[in-house]
Parts: sequence; C-alpha cells; structure tokens
Amino acid sequence: MLMEALKYNIDNNVRTKNEFQLTDAMMRMIDKGAKFVNYNVENWFDCGKKDALLETNAILLKKDEFVTKDLHFENTIIIQPVNIDSSCHIKNSIIGPNVSIGSGTTVNNSIIKESIIGLDAEIKNAVLHDSLIGNEASLRSLSQSLNLGDSTEINFE
Repeated sequence: MLMEALKYNIDNNVRTKNEFQLTDAMMRMIDKGAKFVNYNVENWFDCGKKDALLETNAILLKKDEFVTKDLHFENTIIIQPVNIDSSCHIKNSIIGPNVSIGSGTTVNNSIIKESIIGLDAEIKNAVLHDSLIGNEASLRSLSQSLNLGDSTEINFE
C-alpha cells in the first residue's frame, strides 16, 4: 500500500515544499483506509552525523546479538564489544572496544577503537579512534580521528 501511495504521488506530482514526502504517501494510505498504530520506541538512533553514528554503533554493540565472539586473529588483542566479519584478515593489532569491521577488510599493525570500518577496506600501521572508514578505503601510517569515504586511499609511508 505504501508503494502504491508513493507511485500515485509521483504520477500525480503530489508535493509538499516542492518535494515528494513520505508523510504525503502515509496520508494517502490513511485516506484509503489504512490503519496505523503507535509503537513505543526505547531508543532513537539518528545516524546523520559522525558522533551519532558512532554512539549508535556502541549502543548496538552492547546488545549481545550484534557482538562477534570467539575471534582469533594472529597476534591480535580483541577488546569487546566488537562486530568483525569472519572474512576479515587482522594481525598484529588491537581492536576495540566498540568497533565494527565489514567483510573482506584487512587490518595490520594497527590500533582501532570506537570506530566503524567499511567493507574491503585496508588499514596498515594506523592508530584510529572515533573514526569512520568507508568501503574499499585504504589507509596507511596515520594516527588520528578520521572520516574516510568509500574507495579513498591515504598513504603516509
């Protein structure tokens, strides 16, 4: 019903403030008889900014279902809570707490805490905290808090 309402609004150029609004589609659904119920939300995760995203990651990692346990990487210390994909290659590093690392990522000779690392990233000889590293990003020889977008390479060697 939502998709039909969105399509109707687009086909009929129904806009608010010159934009297609989700709330307009929801009003169309109500007009067509849809019933909505309220739901109590325990936490609101507004992830539009770096600090909020990292805080949300830390909150979610404190919930047991998101934590990766029984991790063993060569000469590496894991400080829980973390979520690390099993396809990651990590050695000679300290990871955690509150770190999420996407699949296929390689981390060597690094310390990472309070950070989110994307898919297929490569981090070598780095000390990162409060950082966001994008998918397929490459980072070498850096120590700081950082936002690094997808497919970006930084090399200070």
